[in-house]
Amino acid sequence: MKTILLIEDNTDVRENTAEILELANYKVLQAENGKVGVELAQQTNPDLIICDIMMPVLDGYGVIHLLNKNSATAKIPFIFLTAKSERLDFRKGMEMGADDYISKPFDDIELLKAVESRLRKNDILKAEFSKNVDGLNRFFDEVKKIDVLKKLSSDRRVKNFKKKENVYQEGNQPVYLYFLNKGKIKTFKSHEYGKELITTLYKDGEFFGYTALLEESAYAETAEALEDSEVCLIPKEDFYSLMYNNTEVMKTFVKMLSDNIIEKENQLVNLAYSSVRKRVAEALVLLQNRFDSSTNKNFSISISREDLANIVGTATESLIRTLSDFKEEKLIEIKGSNITIVNLEKLKKLKA
Repeated sequence: MKTILLIEDNTDVRENTAEILELANYKVLQAENGKVGVELAQQTNPDLIICDIMMPVLDGYGVIHLLNKNSATAKIPFIFLTAKSERLDFRKGMEMGADDYISKPFDDIELLKAVESRLRKNDILKAEFSKNVDGLNRFFDEVKKIDVLKKLSSDRRVKNFKKKENVYQEGNQPVYLYFLNKGKIKTFKSHEYGKELITTLYKDGEFFGYTALLEESAYAETAEALEDSEVCLIPKEDFYSLMYNNTEVMKTFVKMLSDNIIEKENQLVNLAYSSVRKRVAEALVLLQNRFDSSTNKNFSISISREDLANIVGTATESLIRTLSDFKEEKLIEIKGSNITIVNLEKLKKLKA
């Protein structure tokens, strides 16, 4: 049984609304003002919150603001219940994270449809989908059952990219959101003299190319296959539909963007202040953290010296000398393009 928290200061409205929801087999918790509502939400973690805007003690905007500050309650679907119908009020509520509005007066069918739709969306977003094309397609297929998203495009295709083939190029306008089903992808920035700096590495089950879509700008970097890769191309219309109609999806991609920014800031600090030796050690640890999915003791990866130098941000010759030093110190083993880490703990200490 789903639990709904109803926050409403008008006793008659609150009790009548609760009765309708209980007849539809929902468990209803009632709060007579925003302060009590926030406390109940934090204590019970309901499946859905319906909240009036104009209330004493703490209004609806204050309620959603406080709930969004707490990670445990920020993801709870939130519907505003209000007699105010001015456009600015709707806009303010949506900007603060509300998922829907129900305007007073309303009938029981209108109320129940809004509740069912929002709970169904939330169930889909919380579901575990496998990190491959089948799981991704199942996610989109489930989302399409929601009325507001029925127009999502079904034109999603898988494209194979050969090693060193570009997925997209710096300066181009984004058309797709990309999902890496199999392989390895790098993104890099190019200098006018032909030098490259690898900014991010992607592995199976990860999205990429979303930054330009979020910013609605051209790509600021190039994406290239590090090895033969299989990529799912999701039309940007699908992506925007999900973003604009599902706050949970939006929060997920914003967090991914935030994590990416933090990672790049750390990379810039290392480039400015760390020695080549420390940066090479960090790059090797990064590769293991990103791509080691086995239980083997020693991690191995085949990577060109040029690509590794572009991750480190140094000349290929300097990288090769440092790798030779690491080999002599028995930190790694080298065979052709293959590098095997044999002493991860010492590399971690070296990069600290």
